[in-house]
Amino acid sequence: NREREEGIYLYHLDLASGALSPVDAVSGVKNPSFLALGPESRFLYAVSEMQELDGKPGGGVSAFAIDSGTGSLSPLNQQSSQGAGPCHLSVDQTGRFVLVANYSSGGVAMLPVQDDGSLGEATDAVQHEGSSAHPQRQAGPHAHSITVSPENNYAFAADLGIDKIMVYRIDLAEGKLPPNAVPSVQVHAGAGPRHFAFHPNGRYAYLINELDNTVVAYTFDGTNGTLQDIQTLSTLPEGYAETSYCADIHVSP
Repeated sequence: NREREEGIYLYHLDLASGALSPVDAVSGVKNPSFLALGPESRFLYAVSEMQELDGKPGGGVSAFAIDSGTGSLSPLNQQSSQGAGPCHLSVDQTGRFVLVANYSSGGVAMLPVQDDGSLGEATDAVQHEGSSAHPQRQAGPHAHSITVSPENNYAFAADLGIDKIMVYRIDLAEGKLPPNAVPSVQVHAGAGPRHFAFHPNGRYAYLINELDNTVVAYTFDGTNGTLQDIQTLSTLPEGYAETSYCADIHVSP
């Protein structure tokens, strides 16, 4: 029964065998669909992928302290994500801000982290605009992720609804997300950008597209925050005719 399920589950991973064993569970956070760790794994942040929070439109972002000995979570607080259906979040590398993507309403926001790991109210929120080729899935913007660049200067928000990667500068002094000089990267029509990942060397980045099952490879210029596409490949074997939707992408260390 989903109504009786806890929100976030903690497991112990046996690196020798790969076995998972349950350790703890935290209730009280509704529909936590994406998690992100702060620096040194002292705090955990989770989105509550909801259309309404505490009687107000929008979803939430929750903060938890992590017990260094047991890994158990202690709830700290929750703030509005400044949009509906938050689905992804990142922590900047200083640990001072959490960046969140709101899927349903199609925008991103920046929330400050307090000294104890709890969250303050958002210091910035940006609404995306536009549409693209798919009549149902792309009638409006749907920010699906927000990823911080390796040098912590830029944030890249893949928007499924408008077939763009929106590019923001990260202003840590003001807690703002001003648009980059080149404010977006156009992706081919009907692609449906979802998640985005940097190569460990910081020179390349990769985009997974949900709707047409493709991956786009880019070169990344960290000086000016620009991307140049160099390759697009299908994620499906030749001749595959079933329904498929891509979701997530990572690069091994």
